[in-house]
Amino acid sequence: MSYSPPSWYPPGQAPPSGRRSRRDRGLIALAVGLALLVAAVAGAGWYGYGADRARPAAAPRTSAPASASPALPTTGPSRAPGTRELAAARRPGEAAAWIADDSTDLPRRDLRVHEPWIVGDTVVQALHREVTAYRLSDGAEVWNLTLPTPVCEAPANPTPEGRIVVVLATGEAQRGARCDRFQLIDLLSGRTGWMKELLRDPARDTPALLVDTAISGDTLAVAEGVTAAVYRVSDGRLLHRVPAENPGRCHPHKVAGGSRLLVVAVCALGVDRRATYSQLRELDPRTGAVRWRHRTPAGRQVERMVSVDPVVYTSMDNDRRAQDWRIVALGPRGELRRTIDPRAKGFEHCSGVGLDTGLQPCPGILVAHGLVHVGGTDRVGAYDLATGKLAWGVQNHDGRVLTPVGSPSPAGTVVHESATAGRPGRTFLLGRAGANREKVLMRHPAAAAGAEYSALMGRVLYVGGRILLTPPTVSGDDARRQPRVVSFAPAAD
Repeated sequence: MSYSPPSWYPPGQAPPSGRRSRRDRGLIALAVGLALLVAAVAGAGWYGYGADRARPAAAPRTSAPASASPALPTTGPSRAPGTRELAAARRPGEAAAWIADDSTDLPRRDLRVHEPWIVGDTVVQALHREVTAYRLSDGAEVWNLTLPTPVCEAPANPTPEGRIVVVLATGEAQRGARCDRFQLIDLLSGRTGWMKELLRDPARDTPALLVDTAISGDTLAVAEGVTAAVYRVSDGRLLHRVPAENPGRCHPHKVAGGSRLLVVAVCALGVDRRATYSQLRELDPRTGAVRWRHRTPAGRQVERMVSVDPVVYTSMDNDRRAQDWRIVALGPRGELRRTIDPRAKGFEHCSGVGLDTGLQPCPGILVAHGLVHVGGTDRVGAYDLATGKLAWGVQNHDGRVLTPVGSPSPAGTVVHESATAGRPGRTFLLGRAGANREKVLMRHPAAAAGAEYSALMGRVLYVGGRILLTPPTVSGDDARRQPRVVSFAPAAD
């Protein structure tokens, strides 16, 4: 397989137009009043009201490394090639690969894939009622946990000790179930801890429809509709509630975690959406004390959190949405440092994967070494956070998605180039001097091209020199099954 190297375009030269359009599957714009706000974010795959009772969570199962997969069938349900099949089909110079598939019976609809999380030497993923850990080295299933009901929300990152709190629906139905049951899971062992209905309030009839969660240290922040609270991960105890501010006009709406706890509030809701704006607060996770506040201009909102340290987020116009987006960098006290408009170079918001209800993650945008790296269809580049100017950029012309996935040093950026329906992708290191400094790290195997392509628009992680791909959704239709995880690593030979 031969590849055409991307061509350099300098900061003063705009790239050609004609990039591929994508379906925007997420949030409707902020609507009139609080009721319409809740209704708008309700359309992003969450569960509604219901009254099914929970069953005790099952203990995880552990598995030995997978055995050789049978030959591909000529009829019947589709399947991904097994790890041994990929090894046998690998050509000289191609990367080693494994594919994690699962024969679990799923509802016949598209199901959201939650994260993955990297914990120790495993990658962990939640899908429907299953949470599964796969060994990074070969994709073997390490443990699997079956939950009583589907997962409808999960934080982007676990605690430093490898614990996560997922939000479960109250029933199996796609409609008519609340999202208010919280389950602690140890991602190292696959064992469950406490389970609580944290959002159940006997004094109100409003169900928990929209839940956004984030973990910072040993604290879990939960935003539901236009309220938010912080709990202790270890035991689920309420630590503090996040108040509305200004006065009562800024209602907490989304949360982001990691080394900082950030809360986004939606402010000045009313008939005129041009007056609505977002407020961003950093809180002390344990006490709730506000460390700083930042607000967007009227008519714009915080959309996705790119980084919490330094704080870098994307903003959008309330009406034009992804057609009018920016990258905003803040200083250590929440002061505005830089606003960057990547649209002139043809970059897409979060690599064009669409909008969602949560703040994290923002696929396709990476902050490292004072640069914000931006990817998208046919192009990848980096802007200097100190100046806001384009430091470098490259593009190709074959419709592939270029995703910055790591920056091991200020001199280079690791980029994943997506597969097409018939051609595999690759991973390369791009120096700041452009295409002439390109170094191929992995040529992905042709035998895995179909599986790699099926993960397009999902998550791309670069872990210890290994690429991990997970699709955004998995179909429950056996005739078009997708692999859960696709992984590539430099071959030993």
